Amino acid sequence: MKKTGGTIKPALILICSAIVCLASLSVLAQSQQVPAKADAVPSALPRRQYREGEKLSYHMTGTNRDRARTITYEAQANGVVKKNADGQYVEEYAWSGLVRNGASAELDPAAANFRQILSLEPNYALSVPDLSHVIPLIGPITDLLTFYADMSVARRGQLTHAGDHYYFKHGAPSSWADGNYVTLGQDSIDFEVTLTAVNTSDGILSLKVRHVPPEKPQISLPADWMRTPAADTPNNWVQVSKTPTGKFAAAIGKETFDVELKVNMADGRIVSGTIDNPVEVIERECTDATLNSCGEPARYQIRRQIAIN
Repeated sequence: MKKTGGTIKPALILICSAIVCLASLSVLAQSQQVPAKADAVPSALPRRQYREGEKLSYHMTGTNRDRARTITYEAQANGVVKKNADGQYVEEYAWSGLVRNGASAELDPAAANFRQILSLEPNYALSVPDLSHVIPLIGPITDLLTFYADMSVARRGQLTHAGDHYYFKHGAPSSWADGNYVTLGQDSIDFEVTLTAVNTSDGILSLKVRHVPPEKPQISLPADWMRTPAADTPNNWVQVSKTPTGKFAAAIGKETFDVELKVNMADGRIVSGTIDNPVEVIERECTDATLNSCGEPARYQIRRQIAIN
């Protein structure tokens, strides 16, 4: 998946922390690079059975915690199934009811009129829409896209019985650096997908899609001190950003995503889902662009937890 649309300035992101929101976009981009094999192998995962005019609705809640603050949000996505110009079924969503930290947030006309297009059709190419005019909705839009992208990843594996899993080695770094505020921003992940349950009594499949550090992450590490693991694996996440005082905030860490999905066995629809996205971080403030003249390291965690129903 290619990132499209205008530049997103981290300082303007109001829903999720700037670091993690942009990282999530890079993970979504990687998920679309899994080779499509859904129709070539047996799978318990049903193909999405669309009906034109079908109404869809998701309520999303989220909590984003970083070193300095905690932000909560909730939002409503109401959709309808249509056919696009290529004859593919798509889901068109309008967002409303945005609440941030317990207070209603009014959407400007651009955000209120925005329509997010998603689909679980086998050959549909998911993409990141232009987010430059819908800043308050960046979190909900990209989080809903994460669920659909990971559902597409899951359908590419041979998952027939509860406990079946497959591992996809990807590892290639994905960047969210904008060259202005963020001078370096990369993560490197593999995918581990498990069919955790097949419940015929209520017609629901349960899936877990883990985004995990590769054995040898392929991110750039400009300074030797950045090779020290922030957790129990080699670092697979790095960000260097400019500070208001002209210095550099240099951070490395371990990022993972645990995405759990419940899927209707009759029509392949996503019934509900959760995202748990922690990043274990070591950060130092540096006075030089080479990141060799730095202060003492600070350890902290960034964590995003999202749910849709």
